[in-house]
Amino acid sequence: MTGIKRTFTYIKKNWIPAIGALLSLFLVNAANLVSPKLLQRLIDDGIAKLNMDVVWGVVLALLGVAAVRGLFNFLQGYLSEIASQGVAYELRNTIFEKLQNLSFSYHDHSHTGKLMTRMTSDVELVRMFLGRGLIMLISSIVLMVGTLFMLFAMNWTLALLLMTIIPGVIIVFMFFVKKIMPMSKAVQKKLGILNTVLQENLSGMRIVKAFAREGYEIERYSAANIELLEANVSMIKLFTTFFPLVFFMGRVGMVIVIGAGGLFVINGTLTLGELVAFTGYLTYLMQPMFMMGMIGAMMSRAEASAQRLFDVLDAESDVSDAPDAMTLPKLQGRVELQDVRFRYIGAESDVVSDLSFVADPGQTVAILGQTGAGKSSIITLIPRFYDVAEGAVLVDGHDVRKVTLDSLRKQIGIVLQETTLFTGTIRENIAYGRPEASLEDVISVAKAAQAHDFILEQPKGYDTEVGERGVGLSGGQKQRIAIARALLLDPCILIMDDSTSSVDAETEYKIQQALEELQKGRTTFVIAQRISTVRNADKILVLNNGKLAAEGTHEELQRTSELYMEIIETQFGEKTGNQESGN
Repeated sequence: MTGIKRTFTYIKKNWIPAIGALLSLFLVNAANLVSPKLLQRLIDDGIAKLNMDVVWGVVLALLGVAAVRGLFNFLQGYLSEIASQGVAYELRNTIFEKLQNLSFSYHDHSHTGKLMTRMTSDVELVRMFLGRGLIMLISSIVLMVGTLFMLFAMNWTLALLLMTIIPGVIIVFMFFVKKIMPMSKAVQKKLGILNTVLQENLSGMRIVKAFAREGYEIERYSAANIELLEANVSMIKLFTTFFPLVFFMGRVGMVIVIGAGGLFVINGTLTLGELVAFTGYLTYLMQPMFMMGMIGAMMSRAEASAQRLFDVLDAESDVSDAPDAMTLPKLQGRVELQDVRFRYIGAESDVVSDLSFVADPGQTVAILGQTGAGKSSIITLIPRFYDVAEGAVLVDGHDVRKVTLDSLRKQIGIVLQETTLFTGTIRENIAYGRPEASLEDVISVAKAAQAHDFILEQPKGYDTEVGERGVGLSGGQKQRIAIARALLLDPCILIMDDSTSSVDAETEYKIQQALEELQKGRTTFVIAQRISTVRNADKILVLNNGKLAAEGTHEELQRTSELYMEIIETQFGEKTGNQESGN
């Protein structure tokens, strides 16, 4: 149970309610253990001797015990829930913080649905065990030990006879726990798969409907749901086998106590009150045995979930600050790649190899190449989303691996090909990188990105709420907001990954005009699918299979690079003609 043991670290942070729950637990069990002895006194000293003073005294004592038990049962449940909720709070925060700090390579190989399952279902299962299962486990142990002590103190011979059923109960319990653990892991795995299918379907609903694949998606979800159902049914079968067996052994124990105890009463070695008390303690002895099945199931599922949670917490980021990392000073914007080689984790070949180039401060560098040539990979190396396998990426002469990630990325503005907007207002999305920015600053960059006019057309202007993933805005509108968001950082280095692919020619022209002013003094890297976005670049890098095939201006490459002309012809041929005729 290594996973559950590790969660005890989080219980320590909530030790006050946990200690309160534990003390309440001991008082509840003490009250339970007193009750049969009071019944013994009621029968032997009250009813048998016709002593009403004893009867009324015992009745009042039983009422007092019931009140104590009720009060501390409430405190036990309440305080244990407070402690477990605190643990869940700490776990969720810790895991979320870990996910924020893990590198791109981890998220490349992790399914969003499975991570969602860990943050919700797995955390809840751990919380339920700590809040209920662990308390039940401790209570069962305390009650069992206390009950055995009272049984042997009353009549050790009858107690030894009762112990004959214990080995059978232990064997059944061990078999149950051995089986329930892999079943619990299977259920959580199936649940993760189901959530992955659901997440992919919801995020890709437009594609599903566009290709009329609703039926296929329903079948895919149903198949995953059936697998989860079958896994849960297997667990139910195990439960329905375990509890009747334990219940049967409990009845056998009761028969032993009544038969042998009745004989002892007749022989005069046991009083009737002691026999009644003994049967009462037998109930307390069997109660933990019944509870152990439920506890074992909760423990097994919690352990499986805890292990999955700590798989995330133990994951190591491929990209992190070096121990002696320095804070990067204000950049001038010089970027240099020196003999860089890079491949994604799990890939069979390099995406970039033997790549070297220099971008001087203020230059606009366009990157072109066929699909898979490594264009997007290059720009992910500059802000150090990934680390190079060989060579170095330098900004103003500083190796990006030797500076802090925060000081590096705060000086780089990025507009990715896939535009992501968050739930909130338009203003909040533009100010995402600088939440403290004034409205005037937000409006300024929105105007530069040609977004101001359409923002004012929205119901509440800059305070208009953006739907999930920017629903309600066109692709071009979302990209212009993303451009404004990057510009608000006033970055020394600007990276634009096909950032005008979703705008029409007129809007693109307006953005280009604005960017010409904004790019002054900034080193800008542009990946685009339109010739108009690269023809005026200071430098064009032509990539071929991850290697630098040619470098120069548009005019130079037209004269010297066949590959560049091929790309112009295959990718921009028709558009080039349109642009030239339009200009």
